[in-house]
Amino acid sequence: MVRVEYVIESWKGIRQDTGTAVAEFPAGEFDYRPAAGLQTFGEIARHILVSTHALTGLLLAGETDFTVPDFRARVASQVAHIPEKLEPAELVRRLGESANERAAQLSGRTAEFWAGMVKRMDGAMVTRLEMLQTIKEHELTHRQQLFTYLRMKGIVPATTRRRLARPAASK
Repeated sequence: MVRVEYVIESWKGIRQDTGTAVAEFPAGEFDYRPAAGLQTFGEIARHILVSTHALTGLLLAGETDFTVPDFRARVASQVAHIPEKLEPAELVRRLGESANERAAQLSGRTAEFWAGMVKRMDGAMVTRLEMLQTIKEHELTHRQQLFTYLRMKGIVPATTRRRLARPAASK
């Protein structure tokens, strides 16, 4: 059985590494895109902030159907306070604040809340906890894009630096 606390703490760790990636990317290069048609680094980072804040907000608001025709409008209502353009430092700050705020709100929910069923964007019926796992996986996917962009700029992501430091620390 997957525990709610584990999923929330895991997501907070993922978000911390997302924030580190955004903080370490050269501030003057947030418009970098490796090829035409791809999102820029800044667009991906903002998408992570907006999508996770909106989807967790809808979950907390009791949304049960993520396939409704006005879904985009519901998402927009959750993130209307987030500007389209954010300076890198502000984006890092908001990534951290959003995750901490939502984690606290999510942690206060009952077992009955988490067991409740919702219709995911692809039409699958899942529990709210499974939906939170989907949101976390969505962030992981886009965080990996950020990591790829970091590597293209010669920057080693924090997760790799931690892994590489472990064997050296044990010697």
